[in-house]
Amino acid sequence: MGELAARAGVSTRQVRFYEAKELITSVRSPNNYRDYDETALGPVQQIRELLNAGLSTDVIRAILPCLNSPRDPIVFEGVTADTIATLQRERDRLTERIDILTRNRNAVTAYLAELRKRAN
Repeated sequence: MGELAARAGVSTRQVRFYEAKELITSVRSPNNYRDYDETALGPVQQIRELLNAGLSTDVIRAILPCLNSPRDPIVFEGVTADTIATLQRERDRLTERIDILTRNRNAVTAYLAELRKRAN
């Protein structure tokens, strides 16, 4: 667990939290330590980024299968209109945040350019 946490840039507490929320799984070794295979690194990083973006663990759990192979046709049993509406709201909220971040990045870039001009 410590190795996975270090490689993913998260704490071991976060890895335990992700597993408790059924976002990742581990196998118990004979000494009862959690053992994660090499493929756990990508999902842990994605989960961290999605949580940082404000998605709930329930939404993340719903979309995790799509993150592994988004081009494959995916059919989920039990998807409701509420699930679709929630995902659409989350997508729209993320788009708004991306737009704001892009504007802020562009403003900082312009400010840096002006500072560099005046520094010369």
